[in-house]
Formats: sequence, structure tokens, C-alpha cells
Amino acid sequence: MGRVIAVVNQKGGVGKTTSVVNIAASLAMADQRTLVIDFDPQGNASSSLGTPPSLEQDFPNVYSALCGEATLASVIRKTDLDHLDLAPSNSHLAGAEIELVSAFAREMKLKSLIAEVRSMYDYILIDCPPTLGLLTINALTAADSVLVPLQAEYFALEGLSQLLTTIGLIRQSLNPGLQLEGIMLTMFNSQLKLSHEVEKEVRSHFPNDVFKTVIPRNIKLSECTSFGKPILLYDMNSKGCAAYLDLTRELLTKQQAANLAKASASGVQEVSL
Repeated sequence: MGRVIAVVNQKGGVGKTTSVVNIAASLAMADQRTLVIDFDPQGNASSSLGTPPSLEQDFPNVYSALCGEATLASVIRKTDLDHLDLAPSNSHLAGAEIELVSAFAREMKLKSLIAEVRSMYDYILIDCPPTLGLLTINALTAADSVLVPLQAEYFALEGLSQLLTTIGLIRQSLNPGLQLEGIMLTMFNSQLKLSHEVEKEVRSHFPNDVFKTVIPRNIKLSECTSFGKPILLYDMNSKGCAAYLDLTRELLTKQQAANLAKASASGVQEVSL
């Protein structure tokens, strides 16, 4: 069964979509069957993977699946990378916030859709909108874990506190198994004292939850999205590419360790039985 990771930050401009696209591409390069679900009405993840929303208004997409007009499997597209698929979005998804308000089990819609395709993938990454509305709640209810991109600037921790409160509420009422996959520092400028101060503060507050790898400010990362390509296909020798590859290795290593611990605990339990 694929691991479902919601990539969330209610603050815009923190590198959320860039992280989704480039972590997904890095996972695919590691032969992990990966699906990106673009759950943001802006459709930036779709554009970054070569599917501009402006050209896709009349085609089935995530919104079509939410409305019951299509299955999630039927809207999934191939990308330029082997092992990497996309469930695209467009501006129609903005209407889902209103339309889902009166729907039965409205928080569980995305979870039900993902259940159809979960066995087809090793990893499913959900690119969430920069809000804590009903779409993000759906993503958190469907996810196994939450990955939080955090820009290396002041006031970052204030938004993080609100997000962690929301995650706690989701655990209590909708998804008891929801875990924090980790916090990743983005847009890091190593020449600025401020970036290092923010990093120190975040690591002191969350000593076990912050990835060692930081994502630098990198012009190539900004450029590749306008070409509809992940950084791996745009400039494999850039610092941004190296950083996302390193972070993805961390994520995979962490997951392997968790799987081993789970298997070990299961073996002990079986012996005790």
C-alpha cells in the first residue's frame, strides 16, 4: 500500500509546490511508483509537471473525481518521468470548498478516492492549497503523514503553531494515525544571518522533526517550473537538484527504518502470542 503524504503550509510562497514536484520526481528516479495529486485550485503542480490548467479546463481532473463524475484512476496522467504520475487540477476545484459543505462525510471524500489507486503506488503526495479549509482537511484525513515546508524567515513558527493545532484536531476526530513526516526548511540563504537564526530556532523547538537537508534559494528551482519540468529534468547539476535528492534520501531512509521497526515489533508480538 502506498504511503500518502500531505504537503501542507497555510502560508503561500514557501516552496510547497516546488517541494511536492521535486520530491516526487526524486522518488520516481529511485524507482518508487509515485503519484502527485494536485489538490490546489491554482494548479501549479500540474503546470510544473507539464499539464497547464488553462489547457485542461474541459478534461476530467481531481475536481471531476470529487464530484463523482470520474474515478481518480481515470484522471491520472503520465508525466515525462517513468514511475511518476499526476492527478491534475484546475480552477474548478475552488468550487469544491462550497459544494462539499453539505455533502455526506465531506471530510472523507479524498480518502475514498485514494483508496481506489493506493495499491498502484509506493508514494502518493498531495499538494494542498495555502489554506486550512475543507480541501486541506480532506488531504489531512486521507494522509498517513504531513510534510511541512517552512521558509527560513521570521514569523514562520507562528504559522507552524496554527498548523500543528489543526493536525492535532484532525487526529482527535478524523485520522488518529496521522503522523508528522517532518519539517523541511526552504528558501534558505546561507549568506544571511537571519536564515541561520531561524534554522537554529526551528531545530530547538522540534529537535527530532526537522530534516537535516535544507533547500537553498536557487534560481534554477524557480526557472524549472515555468518550463513544466522538475529540476531533475531541467538542471541536474544545480544546487537545488542536489538538495531535493538529499532530502528524498532522508525521507526514504526514515521510512525504511520505520518499516523495520514495525516488522520487528510485529515479530516480537507474534512470538509472545
